[in-house]
Amino acid sequence: MEPGRGWSADHLRLHRHLRSHPSLLPPGAPLLVAVSGGQDSMALIGLLHDLRRRHGWSLHLWHGDHGWRPESRDQAAALALWAIGRGLPLLGERADPPPAGEDAARRWRYGRLAEAARSLGCGHVVTGHTADDRAETVLLHLARGSHRQGLSSLRASRPLAEIPGAPHLCRPLLPFSRSDTLRICRQLDLPIWEDASNGDPRFSRNRVRAEVLPVLETLHPGAARRIAAQAERLAEEEDDQEELLQLTLTALALPATAAGMEQLRRAPLAALSRANRRRLLQRWLRERLGRPLNAAVLDALAARLETGGAPGRLALPDGWRLAWDRGTLFLMGPDHADG
Repeated sequence: MEPGRGWSADHLRLHRHLRSHPSLLPPGAPLLVAVSGGQDSMALIGLLHDLRRRHGWSLHLWHGDHGWRPESRDQAAALALWAIGRGLPLLGERADPPPAGEDAARRWRYGRLAEAARSLGCGHVVTGHTADDRAETVLLHLARGSHRQGLSSLRASRPLAEIPGAPHLCRPLLPFSRSDTLRICRQLDLPIWEDASNGDPRFSRNRVRAEVLPVLETLHPGAARRIAAQAERLAEEEDDQEELLQLTLTALALPATAAGMEQLRRAPLAALSRANRRRLLQRWLRERLGRPLNAAVLDALAARLETGGAPGRLALPDGWRLAWDRGTLFLMGPDHADG
């Protein structure tokens, strides 16, 4: 399909978005597309299917059945038949036992997607998240008191797991709204399999979708789009901050000790504001521990490292330990013996 020959404005919009962000879905890449059967994922596969020759992609579909609904097995079978009719290979998986909640379901999906991507040789896992999804996520994180990093979540691209070589999770529909995906499905005559659990008020996201965002849209039309745009700006600022953090950590770092302990200069770290000290410590420790430090522990640590504070020690997860004297911080790994 070429521009001007059956392309809709939505095809052209996505095409231009991908051209201006070439690393999002690189030309010629094999893509694993997560398809639930709802309007967002069906609009996604409809657009990608039409654009694939232009961009040189090969498409593989993945459908995950949580096993929460009696009709989900029949819907998965109907989706598989539709994919066969389009010449699209689809891998379907059903959770056993069903996940016990939203977080468990998300972990199961992403875990299975990562495994499927590795087996198929796909470096990019693609989902149909829209601006509405991003706005919902921002509101949920805001209500939970999340820090700045949480408010910039649901990025256009991120590693699917914090391991070397993990596939990237890509969200090319973030510039689109949920009303856009419904229109695309109708224009492309795409089937939609509704998920009844999307209306279940026991799930926090569903209540934000049904009760909170409609009120905001009534008060300020376009609220979801603007909230999502603000999250994108925060994400860009976070990336800029990460570059500055790395430069600062490089300046603070001391050579490792003969025993292999990593070191940071304490005095210039303590001279910073507590917020900047906290960010630097989080970055430094996350890179080494493989996960972020608990917010309460991190706040206490940043406070203990004020200028003039006494030497101290702190036990970290997985056997890691942090110690400091008047001038230096020392990080000891799980295998490091106490001296």
